[in-house]
Amino acid sequence: MPPWFADDNFWREFEDALFPPERWEAAKQETQYLISLLNLPEDATVLDLCCGPGRHTLQLARYGFRVTGVDGTFYYLQKLNRQARKENLTVETVCDDMKNFSRENYYQAAISMFTSFGYFEEEDDNRRVLSNIYRSLQPGGWLLMEMAGKDILMRNFQPRDWHESEDVFLLEEREVDSEWQYISNRWILFKKGKKYEFSFKLHLYSARELSDLLHSCGFIDVAVFGGLDQSPYDADAKRLVVTAMKQL
Repeated sequence: MPPWFADDNFWREFEDALFPPERWEAAKQETQYLISLLNLPEDATVLDLCCGPGRHTLQLARYGFRVTGVDGTFYYLQKLNRQARKENLTVETVCDDMKNFSRENYYQAAISMFTSFGYFEEEDDNRRVLSNIYRSLQPGGWLLMEMAGKDILMRNFQPRDWHESEDVFLLEEREVDSEWQYISNRWILFKKGKKYEFSFKLHLYSARELSDLLHSCGFIDVAVFGGLDQSPYDADAKRLVVTAMKQL
């Protein structure tokens, strides 16, 4: 059986729940924040790893950056390319596993948004993703990661909740292991009179654990924030945002 994230049926059927209109709208402000955080120069080369349908890829292209969107779901990349053509935007898309993609010293910045890191159960595989990003960045290039941090999940853990928007109803059930290394998720989706169910597992990272992992891959100047707005990573933090630089 392929790993859960390689199942196109999951990404296709759960697309409306993962990327509702309000999340696309939020990407506009998020992109402005990440441009500021990374201090992107005009016409910079940017890697959007695990770009999905391209919420941030397209926004960066609208600002004139040279963006490569990498994702393993061809269906999402097709949608991204159609929208880019519709707006006459220049976007490169690559269908590849994030564990494999690397382009030596090419990008001035890389982003990993919306908890698109920690998919692999083996830590060496997650480390390989970061090592590939490191190799792909130019010396002095920056990485930005945005995810659900372990510290925040422990503080606000909910074993189950639900979301509803228009004709989509999503029930989420969560369970963590005794050491809080992994979170197992069971999603039940009701859409257009049909029921879909899917289970998947993610590796959890605290701010310290992710910082240490980045350092071990060669990154320097690691900084931690509680949001893309550069708010502090404190008791009020909503997300774990980390920036790190490739050595000059």
